[in-house]
Amino acid sequence: MNSDTISTTLTAIRNASTTKKAMIRIPATKMTARVVQISAEEGFIRSAVKHKDNGKEFMDVSLKYLGKKKYPHIAVIKRISKPGLRVYSDHREIPKILGGMGIAISPTSHGLITDREARHKKIGGEISCHIW
Repeated sequence: MNSDTISTTLTAIRNASTTKKAMIRIPATKMTARVVQISAEEGFIRSAVKHKDNGKEFMDVSLKYLGKKKYPHIAVIKRISKPGLRVYSDHREIPKILGGMGIAISPTSHGLITDREARHKKIGGEISCHIW
């Protein structure tokens, strides 16, 4: 049993992206749903649909690719803050990923937000993951 649902979600997306799968199914929690929603808003994922199957909630996540050779939109998806080593940052020290081309996702007191939103709202917090 894995208690780190964000790591499970990121690993599933990374593995599906490298094997060029069109769609994956992940367990739906509030955190995973928000991570997928942010990724879709930023253009890394095509869409996500939540549904119930045998009393459990799942999300079908449709991945985005470029061209006929299926180059993935997600080059790197990396977990930063882990259960054994938490990484926190002030709003002034939140890293810009690839000069603003990528995103950092942070759980804050205002919910899960991107690095740009955190800098704009002047909110620091834990750096959960990087996507580019």
